[in-house]
Amino acid sequence: MSPVLAGILQLLALVVALGLSYRPLGDHMARVYSSKKHLKPEKWIYKAIGANPSVEMRWPAYLRGVLAFSAVSVLFLYLLQRVQGSLPGSLGFVSIDPDQAFNTAASFVANTNWQSYYGEQAMGHVVQTGGLAVQNFVSAAVGMAVAVALVRGFARSRTGELGNFWADLVRGVVRILLPIAVVGALVLVACGAIQNFSGIHEVGQFTGGAQQWNGGAVASQEVIKELGTNGGGYFNANSAHPFENPNGLSNLFEIYLILVIPFALTRTFGRMVGSLKQGYAILGTMVTIWIGFTALMMWTEFAGKGPAFELAGGAMEGKETRFGIGASAIFSVATTLTSTGAVNSFHSSNTGFGGGINLLGMQLGEIAPGGVGSGLYGMLIMAIIAVFIAGLMVGRTPEYLGKKIGTREIKFAACYILVTPALVLGFTAASFVLDTPAHSMTNSGAHGFSEILYAFTSGANNNGSAFAGLNADTQWFNSTIGIAMLLGRFLPMVFVLALAGSLAEQTPVPETAGTLRTEKPLFTGLLVGTIMIITGLTYFPALALGPLAEGLAA
Repeated sequence: MSPVLAGILQLLALVVALGLSYRPLGDHMARVYSSKKHLKPEKWIYKAIGANPSVEMRWPAYLRGVLAFSAVSVLFLYLLQRVQGSLPGSLGFVSIDPDQAFNTAASFVANTNWQSYYGEQAMGHVVQTGGLAVQNFVSAAVGMAVAVALVRGFARSRTGELGNFWADLVRGVVRILLPIAVVGALVLVACGAIQNFSGIHEVGQFTGGAQQWNGGAVASQEVIKELGTNGGGYFNANSAHPFENPNGLSNLFEIYLILVIPFALTRTFGRMVGSLKQGYAILGTMVTIWIGFTALMMWTEFAGKGPAFELAGGAMEGKETRFGIGASAIFSVATTLTSTGAVNSFHSSNTGFGGGINLLGMQLGEIAPGGVGSGLYGMLIMAIIAVFIAGLMVGRTPEYLGKKIGTREIKFAACYILVTPALVLGFTAASFVLDTPAHSMTNSGAHGFSEILYAFTSGANNNGSAFAGLNADTQWFNSTIGIAMLLGRFLPMVFVLALAGSLAEQTPVPETAGTLRTEKPLFTGLLVGTIMIITGLTYFPALALGPLAEGLAA
């Protein structure tokens, strides 16, 4: 079987698996977030944290819950790393330096999972399982809660209440993430991923000395890193490591985990607003961009010119022979079009255009299908921008799902889409103006520029993957990327929740003959075009200096 055909068949199998999961998972999540009942374990948690899950919150209170919980999480994870040397199960590793501890705490709480350290050479069992893995669950649940709050803003009227953050957070973990993660971990163990609490082992004698390998609760952390679109690996090689991702079957399963909740949330959205067709329109937009990016990535990685490319069957540098080009291309697009950031290949070794596709995927805002929760609310913000543009074209007040998109709503949406470009381009420019940051580059020219652009794009968009080649374990990058991750995660949430509160207060507008039918394919096309144009106008100059210049020079 040719590598191209193998890649296409894997893509088809993935589409079938996602299609079979779409309806049951989407409906289940709608029931979870609409239920008035509380499970007994959930009641224990509410009692422990002193929360009343039955009290409805307006958007300022909901936001305070998000920020307070996340702030405590950052502090807890930071302190856990700083005292690691005194903890049992530390495997002899010392405490983490302050700047790196801040960066890592910000990273995992912001659902970014950017790692400027070697996991198997820095973190012991307690920090990995009690710190990082826990944040993989709760940071994903925070994103889902904010998305559901925005959906309630569309679904409700004449009230500013958006639900209860603590109830949404706990339900997301207990009823959605934990059950799937338990089953998924068993699947990964069956595929060959390790799951233990053993120490460091010497596995043989090699030139220069023995090689050492860590044990660890890898399968359980691997499954939630993908399912929660987190991405932080137990090992530095991430999902290219055979202990995390042993074979082609586990690789396909991990891609499925990355995509299943973000895609299924569109049905949850449709169910909660009372129109499944609206959910299908958002799903169609996501699928169109995802399939298009995947096809472009496979084409550019298979179509390389030159003797090395021809002998290898494509751009095999930096890719695992266990997976090949097709599976690596599907994985890299899935991980950069979501906020996952896990990698099973070396993104820096992609062709110039391939690296540009990964960059552009993150710069779209990771909305196709995007992160768990963040993809849905990011796409709904883009939908609001699209109906606003359509309203300008026909000269009528724009409406979406029966809610008028006025000055207040469009200001919130505009602020949302401006936050991450400002962070990405501002920090990238500062890194080239100053002398010290540029010393971290191992490549010059267009590729070197892409390294730094990729780092801040990944951080501010809460992705976490790295272009590699860049030494990011410096005070400058640990600090600035940490700031970019926190601002890129929580500032947009401020505007999303403010928008949700504004929409929930409105009285629904009756549909008329002039209302834009946002459930039709025409709107899907308009939404795709809006997304590509906004991103292109924002990032094209930076992309032209980096991956486009490299690709055209090849």
